[in-house]
Amino acid sequence: MTTHSVFIDGAAGTTGLEIAERLAGREEFALITLDEARRKDEAARAEAINDADFVILCLPDDAARDSVAMIRNDRTRVIDASSAHRTAIGWTYGFPEVIGHDLIAQSKRVSNPGCYPTGFIGLLAPLVSAGMLPREWPYVCHAVSGYSGGGKALIARFEEDTDIAYRAYGLAMGHKHVPEMQTHTGITIAPIFAPAVVPAHRGMLVEVPLHLEAMTNAATPDVLHAALVEAYRGSPVVSVSEERPSELLLRASMQPVDTLELSVFAAADGKQARLAARLDNLGKGASGAAVQNLNIMAGLPETAGLRLG
Repeated sequence: MTTHSVFIDGAAGTTGLEIAERLAGREEFALITLDEARRKDEAARAEAINDADFVILCLPDDAARDSVAMIRNDRTRVIDASSAHRTAIGWTYGFPEVIGHDLIAQSKRVSNPGCYPTGFIGLLAPLVSAGMLPREWPYVCHAVSGYSGGGKALIARFEEDTDIAYRAYGLAMGHKHVPEMQTHTGITIAPIFAPAVVPAHRGMLVEVPLHLEAMTNAATPDVLHAALVEAYRGSPVVSVSEERPSELLLRASMQPVDTLELSVFAAADGKQARLAARLDNLGKGASGAAVQNLNIMAGLPETAGLRLG
């Protein structure tokens, strides 16, 4: 059995820690680690990056770009969990169910999707590509996430100020996820993105409301649902619910999970619909997706080490 060396640059952060948990005990991978005194040392990081078969970047955008610039060989392959390269030329977007597993398997540079975009793109991309929803439409995306998606500072804020019930943000528009959301759905108008944070450690709901009667040549809700079922048929990670419950819940007790659940809700007359995605922002929205991409790039079963519920 081949053992691949992996260096997690930014291993002390939330995403890095959860990636390491998913790789723990797996003989296919050997982690290259730096102690506390060396993990921010540029020379030590550069050595680890160039020694590794795979590097997973769990860093702010500028630091991720700096890490890529340290690579001095044509062997080291990169998975970037930051937003630095999600629309960059020469990088493969790491959403295998949408982009295709083969592209990721062959790539040396893979950009991990953002958590919110995973829900938005997972819902819209197959439907827009199939012509069932228009490319030229001012889509809106409402979403709520657990506070772990904001990193250590936001985690500390929510855990110290327990009176916060709801935090809306991105109110000036221009959120860094928007270019990714537009590019990988193929829509021509940047969506209005309305993210929020709730007092739960993990979990995420992403919703796209649809005025179907106002759209030209839009499919009916039942056809949209059937198209999503077909698009993700056979996927061990992405599922499309057959149920239309009266509510969708996020629970504060949610355990780590690496799946993505999609739903289509509709008015009785079919004139309006709500597309919804439920996921773990630290699972398929971050660390789980990185491990899934790592498995694919290493030629291993894509769900190895994942938490599928």
